[in-house]
Amino acid sequence: MTCSGFDVATGEAVEISFDGVITAVEPVLGRRQEEAWLAPGFVDLQVNGFAGVDYNSPQAPLEEIARSIRALFACGVTRFFPTVITGAPEVMRRALANLAAAKETLPEGIAIEGFHVEGPHISPEDGPRGAHPKAWVRPPDLDEFRRWQEAARGFVRLVTVAPEWPGITRYIETLVREGVVVGIGHTNATAHQIADAVRAGATLSTHLGNGAHPMLPRHPNYIWDQLAEDRLAASFIVDGIHLPASFLKVALRAKGVERSILVTDATMPAGCAPGRYRLGEQEVELTPDNRVVLAGSDRLAGSALRMDRGVENLMRLAGLSLREAVAMAARNPARLGRLEHRQRGLTPGERADIVRFRYHEREHRIEILETFLSGQRVYAAA
Repeated sequence: MTCSGFDVATGEAVEISFDGVITAVEPVLGRRQEEAWLAPGFVDLQVNGFAGVDYNSPQAPLEEIARSIRALFACGVTRFFPTVITGAPEVMRRALANLAAAKETLPEGIAIEGFHVEGPHISPEDGPRGAHPKAWVRPPDLDEFRRWQEAARGFVRLVTVAPEWPGITRYIETLVREGVVVGIGHTNATAHQIADAVRAGATLSTHLGNGAHPMLPRHPNYIWDQLAEDRLAASFIVDGIHLPASFLKVALRAKGVERSILVTDATMPAGCAPGRYRLGEQEVELTPDNRVVLAGSDRLAGSALRMDRGVENLMRLAGLSLREAVAMAARNPARLGRLEHRQRGLTPGERADIVRFRYHEREHRIEILETFLSGQRVYAAA
């Protein structure tokens, strides 16, 4: 197959030839104003649910998971990490087993690159704990990690922990040796504890700026400490709700775009009408202004963000260029998540995960036209 447009990374008009992988990228003479743009397919490392489907539910029907993945394709997403949050041990294990069955049996399951386990080894304190249920917060346990991997068929690829737990250094070192990316998040750690976690192999700050106390000391605090640590990449929820533009701009300057990653932290109500939904064992509400909160409170519980809207928000709120915003949605998460054959952009030999879109520069708006996954067209705009 072939498709043509402007390569976001270079601005050049190109024609891409591909089957399962990209076989050639050739320049195209001439430039038509109406032509589309081309980018590697978006990669979302944190998706708790989407389109009315809760990935934390062990009872989520496989056909519904398939439908939700097709809805992600319409947002330009080609690979993602379904995310299981803090819950009862058996419920987390069964949720991972259900997602592994989806990965292995559904045609759409190829888009599931691995699983992100966020918790349960996080801070039990109000604020850093976020929307995670306090009753199930617990210390790190390598035996439990092995039970996750058994249920997930070995596809747990990212685990978020709080570095203040006793024994966390050994836990991080073991996971890293086994090829798992470790993120720091939902934490009340000291600078020393964060430094120890990084030395042990942690490489990510999970949704930095969120999962935190509403009030912190000017300095030191665990947000500054992570921003200053050059060995940590950082993911950000850029929905215009979780982070103000001022913090986002400063954080991106501290990390540099090259170490910054767009995530949605989407939950079950993403892409749905306002109302009551589920996030694991908890009831959440999507409000008319697109906030996802724990039902009956104003505490955020994930988001209703789409990746294509997140790319737009990076341009609108942080002043990034289209190339920079797309890098945070595609190449950077592929590198952090260690996705094979997805780290060099639109070049021969890489997987043919391609999103083709129209860019409306004045409004900083993108319109997804086609999404290709391993060379197969999985979405086309009507």
